[in-house]
Amino acid sequence: MNRQWQLRTRPQGMVKDSDFALISSPVPQISDGEVLVKTLYVSCDPAMRGWLEDRRSYVPPVQIGEVMRANGVGQVVESRSADFKVGDLVQGMLGWQEYSAHAAKALRVLPPGAQPTLFLGVLGMTGLTAYFGLLDIGKPVAGETVLVSGAAGATGSIVGQIARIHGCRVIGIAGGKDKCDWLVKEARFDAAIDYKSEDVEKRVRELCPKGVNIYFDNVGGEILDVALGNLAQRARVVICGGISVYNDPKSVTGPRRYLNLLVTRSRMEGFLIFDYVSRFGEAIRELSGWLQKGELRHEEDIQVGIENAPATLRRLFEGQNRGKQILKIADPA
Repeated sequence: MNRQWQLRTRPQGMVKDSDFALISSPVPQISDGEVLVKTLYVSCDPAMRGWLEDRRSYVPPVQIGEVMRANGVGQVVESRSADFKVGDLVQGMLGWQEYSAHAAKALRVLPPGAQPTLFLGVLGMTGLTAYFGLLDIGKPVAGETVLVSGAAGATGSIVGQIARIHGCRVIGIAGGKDKCDWLVKEARFDAAIDYKSEDVEKRVRELCPKGVNIYFDNVGGEILDVALGNLAQRARVVICGGISVYNDPKSVTGPRRYLNLLVTRSRMEGFLIFDYVSRFGEAIRELSGWLQKGELRHEEDIQVGIENAPATLRRLFEGQNRGKQILKIADPA
């Protein structure tokens, strides 16, 4: 049997276990050109909360009764495709379930001997998002000051380190002393601001006396306004996410200080990682090289058990994770 989480009702506020139903159904049968995959790990990302809202977005919302969508890494247990063999580790949209059937074109094989979880984090969508968001949208120049919110998260932590590699001065905003200490001591940020215990605007002004050249936004809300109020001339604001408002979309009223974009001749721009699919290979090569040289540090927060899927997703919004949030469902054969 195949255990899977299906969406039962659209969440109001924080995601609850009762918004989903954990059911058992027969393991799917595959047809010619398809493969059967056993799920090993699934990624938990803030964007998943948006996928549960019944509104137009860059991907269709998860429908009531559908398996919860999630990027994952799994192992081929049956193949009717010449492109895959039993035992291959693959990546794709596997969902919150133990087994799934896929057309060959929907999956990619991981390199032999690769650590599977890397391809959900630093070498996966979060690392790619950091790479293209900072380098293509932010366009850092050595000597500039880069401010990153959600800096201890999977994407923010990589953004700051890539900025450092490119010769920038990097300030991170995170919640809690442990996260801030990790940013400075391990990820080698120049400084970190604890939004839970410090006056963020005061600290930004102290640490960025000439203004912020690049602000990489993962949280939205009040911290976005702080950054907009402290921009340098010709600054770039990169809109990646807004985790502070995902659980209450109606609370979004827009940034209050957006006119400072005019005064400082700055630019604010959003992006989607799917715009860069043709260049994924380039980014993975660069990120892999920095990893091998010890230039990139990454953290993984791995919870265990398919029954804990909703609780693991909640960790992102409760600030419990440091680094990439992952749920382990099974071991490879």
